[in-house]
Amino acid sequence: MSDDDNSEDFLLQKHKKERKELQAQIQVLKKSVCKGDKKKKREVTERIAQLESDLDKRHDEELNSYKLSQITLTGLPTKETIILPTDDDTNVNDNENDDNKAEANPQKISKAQKRRDKKALAERERNQRLIEAEALNVFGKRNLEIQTIKKILVERDLMIYEIPSDGHCLYNAVSHQLKVIGVPMRLEDLRQKTAEYLRGNVNDFLPFLTNPDSDDVLTEEQYQQYCDNVESTSAWGGAIELQVLSRILSCPIEVVQATGSPYIVGDEFESCKKITLTYHRHMYELGAHYNSVTKFVKDENEDS
Repeated sequence: MSDDDNSEDFLLQKHKKERKELQAQIQVLKKSVCKGDKKKKREVTERIAQLESDLDKRHDEELNSYKLSQITLTGLPTKETIILPTDDDTNVNDNENDDNKAEANPQKISKAQKRRDKKALAERERNQRLIEAEALNVFGKRNLEIQTIKKILVERDLMIYEIPSDGHCLYNAVSHQLKVIGVPMRLEDLRQKTAEYLRGNVNDFLPFLTNPDSDDVLTEEQYQQYCDNVESTSAWGGAIELQVLSRILSCPIEVVQATGSPYIVGDEFESCKKITLTYHRHMYELGAHYNSVTKFVKDENEDS
């Protein structure tokens, strides 16, 4: 079998051909009903509905199996929670009154059949959403970014050490790294020292800080408020704070990211122990995020 025979396009074309064949079979069944034979017409109507339901179910299962096989082939983590279509007709009882009405007017589909069809359609749509959500999770920007960073770290015998996303991620990540290299410092102390350094070196940093509402450079009053926020709130830390932390700790800070090469802030301190962080653009909806790293430990439950 060629690669084309394993493609999604090939599968969809196959489904299209089978649907056309079914329509031809349906036409034959309809022509087999004699005019005025209500019983036969009802039996044919039910038979047609069953054939269409069986074909839809088989097509859904084949498409689900194909998509799952493609996810598995990527080598990325997969979940085993995708629910494949089930037989929806086993727990549905026909309503005798509805069937009697259908017999009296064979042109109409019974209410019981409509309920079954509606439930089957809802289940197919639900399964499709689950598959799409699973594919988005595996192939989405967040997961691809994490997998890229993990691969970089594994080559260094390292792994991600997750830091909470609470506005303090940069400072908590640095605090964790300081514990690793044997010079622990609390989050509160890091924020205080960062704010003090910013206040004492206004000319070095003020030109690079702008008002998010106007894009104008901060006024001196706004700059002082910025420093206060660094010290006493959960204000997120970025490139400016990275430079300050490198200076007050007198050590280089390496930032590993999925896009581009890792970069080092404070490379003038090369003789000192280095701090390593990971930078994630897509980890959380609220914005960028910093994590720390630790020595690699293989997770027996995680696929390689």
